[in-house]
Amino acid sequence: MTRIRFHRQLDDLKERLLVMAGMAEQAIQRAVEAYRVRDLSLCDLVARSEASINSFEREIDQMALDLLAMEQPMAIDLRFILAVIKINADLERVGDQAVSISERVRDLHALPAVELPVDIPRMAALASSMVRRALQGFIEADAEVAQSVLAMDDSVDKLNDAAFFSLSAMIQEQPLYAPQALHALLIARNLERVGDHATNVAEDVIFWVRGADVRHHLSA
Repeated sequence: MTRIRFHRQLDDLKERLLVMAGMAEQAIQRAVEAYRVRDLSLCDLVARSEASINSFEREIDQMALDLLAMEQPMAIDLRFILAVIKINADLERVGDQAVSISERVRDLHALPAVELPVDIPRMAALASSMVRRALQGFIEADAEVAQSVLAMDDSVDKLNDAAFFSLSAMIQEQPLYAPQALHALLIARNLERVGDHATNVAEDVIFWVRGADVRHHLSA
């Protein structure tokens, strides 16, 4: 009976993490949509979601720590709880990136609109896809799905590099629009960090499932 209760608690922990993941992903989507359509009401939604995401992070951490303290899990169950704690932190930081993007959108809204040489929605779609795929690996306990996320990070990095060069050139060539270009550059950087957090989640899934540490490009 004790073992059954323990696994129910693990299921509850997993469910809470997935709810938080959905909130973090929605925050990114809203922030990018606010950028695309210049809608500050979406920025307000992102700002309001931050408190809920932070509350979930604290709750999930406490649930995980309680399980570690009371149940003394072994092997794969221990790795699962440790992975949840680390994934929880990365998802909270995804929410932070959404808040940062929404704040840049507010700043952009106060400036004259100008065509910027960067495809923020495309970059956001790829970064969000990484998050979803990493979470798919978590839901399905599938290390191969998680492994596929690691290769996707290079594409996000390349888009961020391209944004840096094109926007830096714009700042030099059209100084009148330097503030707009700088805000867009920082938004691209935020999205690159979302990709980094997705990569961290994927690495933690691999650690949980395989017991292998693949950080810093170590082989799984």
